[in-house]
Amino acid sequence: MKHTQYIVTGAAGHLGSHIAAGLLKQGYPVLGLILPDELQDVPDPPPGLSYIAGDVRDPETMEMLFTAASENLHEASTGKPGVVLIHCAGLISIYGGPTPAVYSVNVGGTKNVVDACIRHHVKRLVYVSSVHAIPETPDQTIISEIRTFSPDDVTGYYAKTKAEATQYVLDSTKRGLDAVVVHPSGIIGPARHPSGSMLHMIAHYTQKGMPVAVRGGYDFVDVRDVASGVIKASQKGRSGECYILCNRFVTLKELFGELSAATGQKRPRIFLPAWIAKCAAPFAQLHYKCWKKTPVFTPYAMYTLTSNGNFSHEKASRELGYHPRPLHQTIADMIRQMKKEKR
Repeated sequence: MKHTQYIVTGAAGHLGSHIAAGLLKQGYPVLGLILPDELQDVPDPPPGLSYIAGDVRDPETMEMLFTAASENLHEASTGKPGVVLIHCAGLISIYGGPTPAVYSVNVGGTKNVVDACIRHHVKRLVYVSSVHAIPETPDQTIISEIRTFSPDDVTGYYAKTKAEATQYVLDSTKRGLDAVVVHPSGIIGPARHPSGSMLHMIAHYTQKGMPVAVRGGYDFVDVRDVASGVIKASQKGRSGECYILCNRFVTLKELFGELSAATGQKRPRIFLPAWIAKCAAPFAQLHYKCWKKTPVFTPYAMYTLTSNGNFSHEKASRELGYHPRPLHQTIADMIRQMKKEKR
């Protein structure tokens, strides 16, 4: 094992688990932070990976993490030891209104992580932000990296929390922290347990089909490519810089076409105009809340699918060597994994 100790928060999540796996393949020891109720769901860790149960909102959890990391480093054989922390833990919400848990995790938790990294003199912090933290540009013009972030410049509560947290991370570089920010777009791809609105929608379509969908689209990117980009950012990224990790804009018609080819399900027969979908979205959101179902179709989701989703990964490709794979490969691998888990 190499002498750099990686810490990955949110290590049981869709992205965090792929990052941990990628680091292990490179020979790095990984200490993963997971929530206590996730302990029973994670598989037995392979050599080099260990878990600590806790919460980024709890400062004591951060001290536990760094104590464990320090103990692991003392066992390292040669080289200058150090800790690199990749902060993936966060809550995604497609509800537009304020949600206390989303703020406390995305902003409060990130501040705890940053402050702990400064106290313990980490080699580098990589913060997983979101493209939602970047203000939308008009007329479908290409969106690229920016240098300052404000909740006032973005739409939706989730986006506002990510913007505030991103600025806190960047401000920490003035306090001596080596920090890099990455902005993934809409993450899809193979998952042991599909979670989140988009993966839930794809799983539903795979099992039962979907006769009606909405018009629109977004930039969908493979989780494995984002994980690779995050690792590259930890090793090659420039301190104080941001990198968009995306793929390309994909219409929902194209997405369902690829899903149909991979699953054998019929494509939706009708794609509703955006204005009709936006009128129905508030009622659908109420339905999800009343029946405690994973939300798929909400006003904020409709805003996202009709907003400017033209992001550029040119900077990440040039500086990190980031190259996303074709959509059809992502879809095929994702459906194959879903069928495997179902068996």
